[in-house]
Amino acid sequence: MKIKVGVVFGGKSVEHEVSIISAIQAINKMNGEKYEVIPIYITKEGHWYTGEVLKDIEIYQDLSLLKKYGKRVHLIEKDGSYILQGTGFFKKAIADVDIIFPITHGTNVEDGALQGYLQTIGVPYVGSNVYASVVGQDKVYMKALFKEAGLPITNYVWFYDTDYLTKQKEILEKVQQLKYPVIVKPATTGSSIGIGTARDEKELINAIEEATIYDSKIVVEEMVDHLKEYNISILGDYSHQEASAIEEVYSKSDILTFEDKYISSSKVKGKMGMKFTQKGSKGMATASRKVPANISKKLEKEISTYGLEAFKTLGSSGVARVDLMMNDETKQLYVNEINSIPGSLAFYLWEPVSKDYTTLLDEMITIGIRNYKKQEEKTHSFKSNILEGFTAHSGVKGKLK
Repeated sequence: MKIKVGVVFGGKSVEHEVSIISAIQAINKMNGEKYEVIPIYITKEGHWYTGEVLKDIEIYQDLSLLKKYGKRVHLIEKDGSYILQGTGFFKKAIADVDIIFPITHGTNVEDGALQGYLQTIGVPYVGSNVYASVVGQDKVYMKALFKEAGLPITNYVWFYDTDYLTKQKEILEKVQQLKYPVIVKPATTGSSIGIGTARDEKELINAIEEATIYDSKIVVEEMVDHLKEYNISILGDYSHQEASAIEEVYSKSDILTFEDKYISSSKVKGKMGMKFTQKGSKGMATASRKVPANISKKLEKEISTYGLEAFKTLGSSGVARVDLMMNDETKQLYVNEINSIPGSLAFYLWEPVSKDYTTLLDEMITIGIRNYKKQEEKTHSFKSNILEGFTAHSGVKGKLK
């Protein structure tokens, strides 16, 4: 009997389209003999849909087709099973799933919100839990944990948008203690969305104003001189981790931009037979990169060590990508951030170490099932009712007898 895998993607996120690209890639690479793949698409309005038509990237060019051919559903638990239930009058069961595979990016879906919902329902799922997802999405929390773990990070400051409005001078003076140029980032977005650079106060103000469009929490950090960027993917959980090949990533600008990562025009043929141009259809695999990176064994070991430690520090699970920066003159390495659900699931980093995408997906699902079983063995509630026979004291209305 095949394992029924519900692949969840989309959502209320500025990385909505990137999620679609990553999910369709993965769906097409899952082992059809072992898994029955059930696509579950979350619209930008937060509505859930399922149906075979959602496996075709072409449908997302005209969302009216989605509502015509897909079925709107809710995910519920019923008699120990996990059901995609229709929203119509009769609440018909459309499909059932054994495990959920979130392939989502950004706020509201990658940041612990979706994971919390799945955990509340009780359905097994692939990837990091609520805690690791929250920290993995929030650069402020992330940096604090990295620093506590002794991992090298760049100097930074952070603040809320409301504080910036009322204490702009004070915050700008705080930032001035850093060394220009600096990078300004929304704390909880990914795919380089809303990120800007600044070499003076005027550029800093412009970059902060841009970042506040996307987030209420802003991070400003020193830019690394003579920058080289390296990424490594980690597979596993808190008890066991393994590292992928290392890539060196190139950008035409000071930072790796959204355009560098995803905007590359390529022709795609959908299952319906129509051809169209899909920007970013290959996801992160299109960025300018060298895999594996042409680096020394010493640097390779250092990057792997930091990547594994960052993954374990956050208690991540499944596949994550750790991004690092190096000053090519001093050879000082810094951990930049972790991506809990990286674009394209970083499959291209595993191919050089003889792990194809199908195998990677299979191992991620296996880890998700194993972690679910581990958690089920833990005590999460007590059978006894401590409120039984409770009598209310002063300050509490009424009495329970």
